[in-house]
Amino acid sequence: MRALRYLVVLAVLLALAAGGAAWWWLRQPLALSGPNAEVSIEPGTNPRDVALAWVAAGVQTSPRLLYEWFRWSGKAKRIRAGSYEVEAGITPMQLLDTLVQGDEALERVRLGEGWTFRQFRAELAKAAHLKPVSAQMGEEELMAAIGAPKDQAAEGRFFPDTYAYSRGVSDLTVLKRAHRTMARHLAQTWAARSEGLPLKSEAELLTLASIVEKETGRAADRAKVAAVFVNRLRINMLLQTDPTIIYGLGERFDGNLRKKDLQTDGPYNTYLRGGLPPTPIAMPSLASLKAVVQPEAIKALYFVARGDGSSAFSDNLADHNRAVNQYQRGGASK
Repeated sequence: MRALRYLVVLAVLLALAAGGAAWWWLRQPLALSGPNAEVSIEPGTNPRDVALAWVAAGVQTSPRLLYEWFRWSGKAKRIRAGSYEVEAGITPMQLLDTLVQGDEALERVRLGEGWTFRQFRAELAKAAHLKPVSAQMGEEELMAAIGAPKDQAAEGRFFPDTYAYSRGVSDLTVLKRAHRTMARHLAQTWAARSEGLPLKSEAELLTLASIVEKETGRAADRAKVAAVFVNRLRINMLLQTDPTIIYGLGERFDGNLRKKDLQTDGPYNTYLRGGLPPTPIAMPSLASLKAVVQPEAIKALYFVARGDGSSAFSDNLADHNRAVNQYQRGGASK
């Protein structure tokens, strides 16, 4: 009997000690591997993965311990999606409070479909309460900073969307999230591609999708526009698409595409060079990615804008020339 009482007392003391240790841990600053740690939480992320993300970002504690705190607090299901940045000195209690309350102070930035990487950077530079950490970085340095594969070009690699973020986080936090989102969509659409596409890789899919994005005036035509370029690639026909020329001109483009521009050779001149350009020319939407992997089953090799946002599609040059005379009267067309 005396032994039993001893065991009970010991168990109570151990529980009190454990509770005291836990209470002490909750109020102690978390060690960070750097001056700060940044994490983006997607909607629907479970608390265990949130804890793992913080440890991966540089919070030096046990992910199991952090997860158990989230769960034990009763607030785990109240953790909100968003982009967060914490600095040295934050405690586990403060971290959870930030995750639960952070949505109240979230800002948003819209990165548009069909924008170039240069446009993305310009929009981030003027976004409210977003630290411009990447402002002085070159493209290669920036891509390394977000953990992108070595030598991966930035153009096309960031998903156009509206991103929510906590005030005071760096622009790299948003870029990491956009880069990860594009990688996920690209892998999913590539896996769902039709048989026989004249594309060798996800990178080629991304490049063609960026062209389709820039050439589509009406959403209903997207799969047809994709089909035209896919059909041309199949027969080694020049793509002859103006947006690639414009992209190659960069800041030299003044809004007018001239005949000499089409006749000047360069890596993005698809009037003179066969196949796809060396990189994407913009950030394509998910709809453009899907259109390229599942193009409409048509034989068209040409299209011309009707002037109302839609396009007229033709299987041969004679029909195309008639469409040009009807809708463009000698204007530029494909």
